[in-house]
Amino acid sequence: MNKIATYFRESYKELLEKVTWPSWSQLQQSTVIVLVATLLITLVVGIMDFISSSLLKLIYSFF
Repeated sequence: MNKIATYFRESYKELLEKVTWPSWSQLQQSTVIVLVATLLITLVVGIMDFISSSLLKLIYSFF
């Protein structure tokens, strides 16, 4: 039980003293980058889905 208490004590101390938290502006910039990347990837996947669906419909129309 002593090891568990020591683990939580050291984890809490590390969060307060050793971890560097981003500033508000850094957090906003990172959020915008993630949102833009997500939208771009979604757009690419949507385009690929549309193209593959159209291609498969064309192939199936021959049979």
